[in-house]
Amino acid sequence: MKFPKSDRVRKLGSSHAGRIALVAVPAGVVAAALMGGVAQGAVPVSFAVSGSQFQISASQLEGTGFSQYAGVAKDTEGKEHTVAIANIKSATLADLCQSVITDTPLGKVGVLIKAGGNGNPASASDLQIGMTGLKGDASFGAIRIGVDASTVNTDAKGSAGDFAQDADTVSIKNLQQTAWSTQASVFTLTGMTLELTDGSQGCF
Repeated sequence: MKFPKSDRVRKLGSSHAGRIALVAVPAGVVAAALMGGVAQGAVPVSFAVSGSQFQISASQLEGTGFSQYAGVAKDTEGKEHTVAIANIKSATLADLCQSVITDTPLGKVGVLIKAGGNGNPASASDLQIGMTGLKGDASFGAIRIGVDASTVNTDAKGSAGDFAQDADTVSIKNLQQTAWSTQASVFTLTGMTLELTDGSQGCF
């Protein structure tokens, strides 16, 4: 299944985002993103996020053209949610799972999407994620830590003066991620399945 190509990722506005402390670790060690202070920028997306975070997992993510810096995702009520913005120019995700659970008057309702199994990983171009949590065994190629967010080596960039990191390649095993938003210019979900649940089943 292919989603049609949407507007390209926009740059962050000129408002100055707060600092983010990003910890890059070698393969075999958990990767983490620690928010330092409150970011005043905005996630460079053309939509307001919903009021629910969702889970993303994959047994293996392989990507090229990576950057990460701080931002804020805003919902339809104008509430701001501090996030770490991750950009990947090209990515493949094996055993991809996405889940969201919502409280309704009839109880909890969940949506569970799976794709990229049986040796045929899902793929994404110009992938951007506004996340609040990340776990996995990570390895970065040609990484730069502490670069100015406005000079990262991706099309999407942060605000001048903000802390960021970028890398030529990124590899994450046993990825577990909590996010407010995900977008891509093209997202190909091989072998996709979607099911409604009672909210008791998530990706992790």
